[in-house]
Amino acid sequence: MSVRRILSLALLVGAGAAHAAGDAPKPILGDAKAGEAKAAVCGACHGMDGNAADKMYPKLAGQNEAYIAHQLELFKSGKRNNPIMMPFAAPLSTQDMHDLGAFFATKTSLPGVADDALLARGSTLYRAGDAKTGVPACMACHGPSGRGMAGTGYPQLGGQWADYVSTRLKGWKDGSGAIDDPHAQIMQTIAERLTEQDIAAVSSYVEGLHTAAARTETAAK
Repeated sequence: MSVRRILSLALLVGAGAAHAAGDAPKPILGDAKAGEAKAAVCGACHGMDGNAADKMYPKLAGQNEAYIAHQLELFKSGKRNNPIMMPFAAPLSTQDMHDLGAFFATKTSLPGVADDALLARGSTLYRAGDAKTGVPACMACHGPSGRGMAGTGYPQLGGQWADYVSTRLKGWKDGSGAIDDPHAQIMQTIAERLTEQDIAAVSSYVEGLHTAAARTETAAK
């Protein structure tokens, strides 16, 4: 599959979601205040403000509501197999999922640090991809600053722990993290074309990726 084909598929998924939204009932909107109370149980692993201290757990701060709600739906349905998250997601209603997403979306992801030795390759992959291996630029779906594209279901990546990103990419590459979900299937196709060195480089680059506003806010604390 060519880079153009992968990007076309990504756009079609987004367009399909938008079309479906037009035909579906009124979308559920999350309540951040209600989500704050419901998020107390999430704090042990993801941090009370969504900035996980343990690098094996993803940062949720600043993540878009739709993405968080959708991932919780995947955990609840069993399509995304995670023995830690599945019991927590099981009792949640769709409204609960959106409330949690709305709460974490109000938080700011603290910027991380990229490895200087991996910076050049990571930057190239994120911003330009690799035409020779059929890897599209990450920013085509996740945005130049890593903020993601909430309307089409692409998550925020900027500031995410490199360890967590690397684990997800390796899971997609070897098939152990395969998920029955259109967006995940796009990532599986891309990850299969990444080398171990590529995964390390782009994961490190993503951790150090942040907006100027995030850096300013962190420095003020």
